[in-house]
Amino acid sequence: MENLVMAIHVLAALGVIGLVLLQHGKGADMGAAFGSGASGSLFGVSGSSNFMSLATAIFVAIFFATSLTLAYMASHRGEDASVIKLQSKAATTSSQSSSKDSLKPADVKPAEDKPAAPSTAKDVPQ
Repeated sequence: MENLVMAIHVLAALGVIGLVLLQHGKGADMGAAFGSGASGSLFGVSGSSNFMSLATAIFVAIFFATSLTLAYMASHRGEDASVIKLQSKAATTSSQSSSKDSLKPADVKPAEDKPAAPSTAKDVPQ
């Protein structure tokens, strides 16, 4: 369910970005007067602003709704979804298992002393 909402959220975000980039600003008609000439080619002069404004508003509403839905889903996952609770539960489990399976002093082997390797550096005086 969460993956479906996330996919819709991403598509709505891409739709908002695309529609905002396609829309003309308030000063775009002045640029059309100096030679760009394509201001009213697809939807007419005012038709594109009405259609694109409506489509942008719809995509923004979908984006807002999916944002709220994802926030709600993230906050109501379950009791074990908290990182702090999982960490404290793991610490409790490991402390209980270490107290049950503690090593006896006879089982522990001492570390062997190894001589230090000679230095291979050229600039160190010997």
